[in-house]
Amino acid sequence: MKKTTLYFTSLALPLALIACSAAESQVQTEQGPPEPSSESSSQMKETEAMADGVMKDSGVKTAVVAGGCFWCVEADFEKLDGVSEVVSGYTGGTTENPTYDEVTYGGTGHYEAAEIYYDSSVVTYEDLLDYYWKTVDPTDANGQFCDQGDSYRTAIFASPDQKAAAEASLADIKQTKPFDAPIVTPVKELGTFYKAEDYHQDYYKKSSLKYKFYRTRCGRDGRLEDLWGEVVTD
Repeated sequence: MKKTTLYFTSLALPLALIACSAAESQVQTEQGPPEPSSESSSQMKETEAMADGVMKDSGVKTAVVAGGCFWCVEADFEKLDGVSEVVSGYTGGTTENPTYDEVTYGGTGHYEAAEIYYDSSVVTYEDLLDYYWKTVDPTDANGQFCDQGDSYRTAIFASPDQKAAAEASLADIKQTKPFDAPIVTPVKELGTFYKAEDYHQDYYKKSSLKYKFYRTRCGRDGRLEDLWGEVVTD
């Protein structure tokens, strides 16, 4: 399902500035289609495996969450001390190597998600989850803010060694939340995480004005303040 835009202006501003999915289309138009990789599929897998090995050897850990538009999740978590990188991608579904269009149109089962690389000596997994809750609307079962559809739902994707901490965090926030609405964000088993197309990575840096306009018009921070009484990403 495509993102639906809840805001309109008399100036008829381009949809690329209003909805995350429309903005993505504008990026493709301006930059052209992503360049095909010169690496074969096996070479790419080998390169990614080597990178994962370096991450593990250096003590950097990963966490995967879904919080609506992955541009926003990436921007929010890269502000945290101890987080070295956040990668936008897809997980939770059955389609292998999904494209953005496939995920947003629906049928793949995938969520827009973010893989967070962090130094656990600086910030713990539990700290990341505490922060995560304050960056999403966990009461919305159909998406996030102006982005509605299965791929924009919230979820914590936990590996086996993270499952207990993730479930404890969910149980705690259900008890301490400052609002009455039930929390619908699930803890799900982490499967394969597929990195999104290059033009999605660091979108909030590459197209900062469009990103800021989209985030404001989508009502993300206003809704977060209504729910939590603060915007922790400021």
